[in-house]
Amino acid sequence: MDVDQAAQADPANLAKIEELLKTKNDTQRFVGLALLRSVLDNSADIRQNTAIIQHFWSCISSKFLDRLLKTGSKPSNPDGKDMLDLAVSILHTFAILLPATGKGQSKLVDRVPSLVDAVLYSSGETTDRLLQTLFTIVSNREGAEALILHEDISSLTEIAPSHAIVLDILRHAWLNGLTTSSERHVVSQHVDKVLQNLCVIFKGTDAVTLLSFLGAFLPQADLRALPKHPKWLPAMVGFIQNLVKSRPTVDARVAYTNASAALLQSYPQDTMALLFVNTGKEEKPFTFLFINLLLIDIRSSAPTLLEKLNDPAYPAISRRLASAFDVVCIFLGFLIRSLEDERLETMVMPPESLLKMRKNLGETMSVTVEYLRDRWDASVAGAMGLHPDARTGSAETSMGSHKTLTWDSMKDMADKDPFILSALRTLAIWLREDENETLRKEATGLTDVFLELYQASDAGELDFRSPTLVALEGLLTFKKGREMFLLHDGWTIISKDLMKILRTHAEDESEGNAELVIDMVRVLLTVAEEEESGTLESWLDLITAFAAWDVPDSVTLAKAREAHVGVLQLCCTLLTRANSGMRSRYRHSTAAIAGAASHVAKNIQAADDLNEQITDVLDTLRALS
Repeated sequence: MDVDQAAQADPANLAKIEELLKTKNDTQRFVGLALLRSVLDNSADIRQNTAIIQHFWSCISSKFLDRLLKTGSKPSNPDGKDMLDLAVSILHTFAILLPATGKGQSKLVDRVPSLVDAVLYSSGETTDRLLQTLFTIVSNREGAEALILHEDISSLTEIAPSHAIVLDILRHAWLNGLTTSSERHVVSQHVDKVLQNLCVIFKGTDAVTLLSFLGAFLPQADLRALPKHPKWLPAMVGFIQNLVKSRPTVDARVAYTNASAALLQSYPQDTMALLFVNTGKEEKPFTFLFINLLLIDIRSSAPTLLEKLNDPAYPAISRRLASAFDVVCIFLGFLIRSLEDERLETMVMPPESLLKMRKNLGETMSVTVEYLRDRWDASVAGAMGLHPDARTGSAETSMGSHKTLTWDSMKDMADKDPFILSALRTLAIWLREDENETLRKEATGLTDVFLELYQASDAGELDFRSPTLVALEGLLTFKKGREMFLLHDGWTIISKDLMKILRTHAEDESEGNAELVIDMVRVLLTVAEEEESGTLESWLDLITAFAAWDVPDSVTLAKAREAHVGVLQLCCTLLTRANSGMRSRYRHSTAAIAGAASHVAKNIQAADDLNEQITDVLDTLRALS
């Protein structure tokens, strides 16, 4: 009678298996495990019975499993393969079938070191099951900790090029592992050591799977648990450069795009120095080739992206393009700073390459403007001439409820799509920095979109406020842009948000909030200064609001002090450009603002760069009141 026949799931056979598992004889235990494996493989009822699963798991000797794993890892043992296969199979099955409470218990977790060490001696299906078992175990915190604390995982990393699941095991272990401040140091060291090892192991390969892993891991990781200046970073950038230069496949493009964005966001200074600095050794700089490939990808993908919104492939496509935009955005910031830095001896790239790139950027941003308009119309406004029956869903926005098109995303509205935020960030910085009137005029058609996204930031997970304000800086440089801004109630939207921040003193809680205030003031100041008819009556609502401003007694952030001075400069502009009748009606508010300005001045030292500006503000307000 074979094992399968002997292991029929009747009570007598189950009792026999239990008896065999509890004996002290290793041969009988082995038979018991073999019978149990057969029962679990062939009986769905037992697999679904949690009580039976837990009972048989309690009958299995942990020490016997370790002996099977250890003895099975000895090539000299003729029965080693069968021993290892049985032990791995049992652990694989119970790792899946045990309830969540059992998966973190030491009986399973403590097998991690033995499983890791056994990898080199396994083969075929046994290796696959072993790796799947590790993946399941490290998905729990206790299992992740066991892997991280195991001194030598080289048996795992050595097979990573041929078994991509190894990288998934590492990612889950690092993300689910040690989380306290003292433990983060252990994770940081482990990440650094293992990634250095992986760079050596993947040398000579295209490293696509390694870069894909890095692009997935870094955005999810706690930055505090990452090494500060990793030794593996140059090697990773080298893999990216090799892929970019070598007629990359689709998978390669996805890998280097996501990995580049992840590295630039996790290690901005170190990665920019490696990825963007021109060494002067190449006729056509790598940066020129790299950024142009990303721009080509965006231009070629955007026209067909709308029809893929509900395609299962959309999240991956969207993430790739968001990463491409993020890299381009960071590069633009780097380029602008480098052009302004007189200490640099060499340019990022030759002037002729910069001119070509400017042209390519302009074309890409024009396509981006068109896509954002179409996506917003699909999401919120609908399309002209489309039959109402095609607009089946409702979208709740700050402007009310609108029907959406059936080809809008069922999962993410436009203001919830990270791709839209990445695209807007890049477009915004280009609109502000490049004096391309044609593109700016095209982008004025997005003013309503920008302001809707701005308002959506209040309740949404994504914050569109900063890029919206940056984009508006570029659009407000000409009359049509200012007209569209006022037409879509931009003044009211931004001034209300400005007062909300100042009322809660949020500008002194983070530099991000302080910079937001500075950007808001810059936008409102541009409109106020350029309005041909002077200050509008409705704008003076801000003066009333600022008159009640409770200036904090002390300000810790330099950016917050700069924001406060900017707010007072806006008040001065509004009042000086108002007609005499308006100024007369607001004289009490003006006096209150002068008092607030005196309070702000106390927080500014004599040697501070802001001292001259606050002095001018005080003089202006005294003259007005």
